Amino acid sequence: MPLDRQWIAEHIPHQGQMHLLDAVEQWDENTITCRATSHRCETLPLRAHGRLGAACGIEYAAQSMAVHNALSCLKTGESDTARLGYLISVREVALHVSRLDDIACDLKIKAEKLADKGSVLYHFTVMAANCVLLEGRVALLLGVNGLAAEPFLQAPLTTLE
Repeated sequence: MPLDRQWIAEHIPHQGQMHLLDAVEQWDENTITCRATSHRCETLPLRAHGRLGAACGIEYAAQSMAVHNALSCLKTGESDTARLGYLISVREVALHVSRLDDIACDLKIKAEKLADKGSVLYHFTVMAANCVLLEGRVALLLGVNGLAAEPFLQAPLTTLE
């Protein structure tokens, strides 16, 4: 079974132009490596003022973690929506470049699960041609009493308080 763009779209909530990942290159119980080319897309909704800032790499990392969660659920026989996740914290982010849209190479996104007790802690690295572009840590809250993300994803941001 190829873990390509289509497979990813069937297993994470990010759809349309906000679906950023092209493929899973490798994964195991604690790590995942994904590939993306969407950073070069001129119509990417994350762009502002004609550019894609490096901090947007956090979204690439978060989607890689969503894919890792879906793969982990499939391996254990759970529904991939059983452990729906919410990003609750981003820490120790180091941006080594100012933007991503001028990177000619594909992005390689690596995430390593550091802890899984109540919330899940990952360390992530976004790279291109073996050069680290940004890195940091993300905490996710998974399986929030069966809450579905759909109402939150469709609601206007002004109503989320």
